[in-house]
Amino acid sequence: MSSHFTVVYDACVLYSQTLRDLLMRLALTDLFRARWTRRIHDEWTCNLIAKRPDLAPSRIYRVRDLMDAHVRDALVEDYEHLIPAIALPDPNDAHVVAAAVQCRAELIVTFNQKDFPPDALRNYNVAAQHPDDFIADLFDLNQAKVLEAMAAHRQSLKNPPKSIDEYLTALLGLGLTQSVSVVRPYSIAI
Repeated sequence: MSSHFTVVYDACVLYSQTLRDLLMRLALTDLFRARWTRRIHDEWTCNLIAKRPDLAPSRIYRVRDLMDAHVRDALVEDYEHLIPAIALPDPNDAHVVAAAVQCRAELIVTFNQKDFPPDALRNYNVAAQHPDDFIADLFDLNQAKVLEAMAAHRQSLKNPPKSIDEYLTALLGLGLTQSVSVVRPYSIAI
């Protein structure tokens, strides 16, 4: 049975392959429902294609399609009519909040918390949270599932494979300091 707690992943947390893969594995734990939109997909894929010309766009689009196929009911649709009513410091972020409202998400997982101030989000019954806080909170909720997701993620890294320490160092490089701190005592399970 899946949790009813719903989160929307902002494009910025999907840009990094390592973080995106970890968030996808966590989404499969059923501790929460992960959601995003085609527009969110467009943001992270266009930015990745622009900044990484060494990556074939077809491979990036394949990742997007796999995300949609493997995370149950992930795509939020029919939210566009809500965008004009969303008031944020940057109107270009209104689509993320509109998607959260449409799918009744309680949380937006984003690095860009300044773009989603608590006072503005309170009107929509949604909050923004840094991915580090989100993962650490999931660990508090169910250590075994988070460690299992991290182990599966680390084991999927083949080119090159990563030791536990290398894996945790990669997560630190993404700013997941709190998450690494709470899982490190259990790192043998990763």
